[in-house]
Amino acid sequence: MRVFLTGATGFIGSRIVPELLAAGHQVLGLTRSDAGARSLAAAGAETHRGDLEDLDSLRDGAAKSDAVIHTAFDHNFSNFVANCEKDKRAIEALGGALAGSDRLLIITSGVGMGSAEHGQPAREDLFNTDHPNPRILSELTGAAMAQAGVKVSVVRLPQVHDTVKQGLITPLIAQTRAKGVSAYLGEGRNRWSAAHVLDVAKLYRLALDKQEAGVRYNAVAEEGIAMREIAEVIGAGLNMPVVSLSPEQATEHFGWLAMFADLDLPASNAWTCKHLGWQPSGPGLIADLERMDYSQAAAA
Repeated sequence: MRVFLTGATGFIGSRIVPELLAAGHQVLGLTRSDAGARSLAAAGAETHRGDLEDLDSLRDGAAKSDAVIHTAFDHNFSNFVANCEKDKRAIEALGGALAGSDRLLIITSGVGMGSAEHGQPAREDLFNTDHPNPRILSELTGAAMAQAGVKVSVVRLPQVHDTVKQGLITPLIAQTRAKGVSAYLGEGRNRWSAAHVLDVAKLYRLALDKQEAGVRYNAVAEEGIAMREIAEVIGAGLNMPVVSLSPEQATEHFGWLAMFADLDLPASNAWTCKHLGWQPSGPGLIADLERMDYSQAAAA
């Protein structure tokens, strides 16, 4: 089938492109730049010009396709709430072009939306509509689109990683360098779940092939890695001391990351693995953090 992929040149999307092509699908990739167009052409995909704020371009790309995978998101977390609103409008535009058809829209969310309360592993069969994370707006909008006749499924992401990028941990590394210490809160027992980017790309492709609406998939390979362990490997990589901070020190030290620094976000993958036959096999988060080139990270 012909798949419209937003975020096609991004960290995850650029790995989804070859997954889809190898499975025999055609890819219509959203990009706003000449460099992105060249990258997509080199990979064997078609180019669709536009961006998240060009809603007409989103509608047009969806209308031209047999399915849509929406991975694009503005990751400027200092403007997180506004960017979640932007994602809401994008999902509405994509869904509006698919309403009343049998064409699948796969949207992206975070694993925390499946946690009933702090510290409980997130599950695919649960949607906590009272979750305080502003990213909940993506799933709420997806649910509204489903009510309007759109065939919607959700992929929930943990910290997606390789040896170059690691979700929220990438800005955490930059923040650690700026502060001169690698920090965690309290005993550092709170956990973040994780998955390698190639495993995540495969999951999106499996979800597309499954063609099932009304389901949520946890793209999780590791249920939870303690923040203290993450801080320790970052400290070793940057040759900086590792310290424990009190909750009162969180905002001053972490800045905008403080909203995530104390969250306990374990997540289960049991249903997803069984339902899709997904078997994540990539390196773990700590292994990737140990192998990354911190001198290059410093230059970036």
